[in-house]
Amino acid sequence: AQILRRALRRERVIRARLDILSFPDDFLCERYRFSAQSIIYLDNILRPYITHVTHRGHALSSLHIICIALRFLANGSFLYNIGDAEHVSKATVCRAVRNVTVALKRLLYSFVVFPGHRPTRFIKEGCHKIAGFPGVIGCTDGTHIPIIAPSVNEGDYVNRKSFHSINVQIIYDAANIITNVEAKWPGSVHDSQIFHECTLSTKFGHGEFTGYLLGDRGYPCLPYLLTPYPDPEPGPQQRYNLANCRTRA
Repeated sequence: AQILRRALRRERVIRARLDILSFPDDFLCERYRFSAQSIIYLDNILRPYITHVTHRGHALSSLHIICIALRFLANGSFLYNIGDAEHVSKATVCRAVRNVTVALKRLLYSFVVFPGHRPTRFIKEGCHKIAGFPGVIGCTDGTHIPIIAPSVNEGDYVNRKSFHSINVQIIYDAANIITNVEAKWPGSVHDSQIFHECTLSTKFGHGEFTGYLLGDRGYPCLPYLLTPYPDPEPGPQQRYNLANCRTRA
């Protein structure tokens, strides 16, 4: 019987791995949203956190793990579809996405730093070049990240557009570099409340930063947070609103 089982045992078929870096940048950017050079950079910084020592053959390299996760993050498709496109199983896609996102979270505060890695003077100059708005060190806005309805406090996560989400506050500079993230609030919470409760708002209130933030009319106008006039009069108020809007855009 043991001999018969051995005879009937099917060999495991390992599909060929894609040679990812052999593709041109246009293809990589369309598929993963990153160029070959950027993917290599991500591999260099994430490899220590996602590579597992194993004696099994055909283990995924850190580069493939990263690209599987990037493919999922780029289009949000089903895990099965991603696995089919990348020649791996759905379970492998799930593990890759989790491992890469956990690793990125560990490195978050090495990259997301307010007001930025450059001197404040350069940040202000970058914002001023857009529409002539002086003293700006960042722009703030909220974005809703869709989620599956949670089993606890489900109603808190329904936003004004009637889908479940996390309301994420993001602050960015003139180069669209994210310098601060607040990602813990249910979708029903208003942008103004998130800003009022965040640590950065407290630091601005204590005078720890020299400069202003720009926001839309969903935020209160504060000494350090400048928002548009609700009903601008022709002249300076309209020009102010235009400069505010153009800088944030």
